[in-house]
Amino acid sequence: MPKANVYNMAGEKVGEIELSAAVFGIEPNKSVLHDSVKNHLANCRQGTQSALTKGEVSYTTAKPWRQKGTGRARAGYKGSPVWTHGGVAFAPKPRDYSYTLNKKVKRLAMKSALSAKAAEDEIIVIDGLKVEEIKTKAFKGFLDKLGVTGKALVVTENVDEKVVKSARNIAGISTTIATILSPYMILNNRKIVVDKAALAKIEEVYA
Repeated sequence: MPKANVYNMAGEKVGEIELSAAVFGIEPNKSVLHDSVKNHLANCRQGTQSALTKGEVSYTTAKPWRQKGTGRARAGYKGSPVWTHGGVAFAPKPRDYSYTLNKKVKRLAMKSALSAKAAEDEIIVIDGLKVEEIKTKAFKGFLDKLGVTGKALVVTENVDEKVVKSARNIAGISTTIATILSPYMILNNRKIVVDKAALAKIEEVYA
């Protein structure tokens, strides 16, 4: 059964906790993880790109020169895609890139992401993640004691304004809550710092 180290707010190790094998101990499915990340990135796209087609560019429709006898290539109009500043052939237009994944695929992707992090010992459990005041320097010191460097995700049970505001100015550190955790968030960060209560909720939902 996978395990994770448990720390207190002083950055001291206070023990270990056994993680649910059904959530943190499966064989990661790389194909499903790829599908999940691709889906997340597609759903994030605004889809507002647009270009003018040959029928939309502002040009005269008069024939530039006569069809034959000039020695130049025949041309019908200046808005042709083969001309500089002409229209765009197959121009991109605003569209919705989002799509949905099967619910079972989503669950498997979440379990695969969590299991991958657990296998690499990159999950850090905090026994009561609370801060007394909004202070970036104090929270940065707390993360340093845990050995958290680079990109890391801090997961709490519910929205904690003090934690969110203390962490938001630290480079590479992001915060979320257990109920909106996603495979992309997990894979996009090196370390996962999770509150013990949030961990229990994750196991309750996905076990």
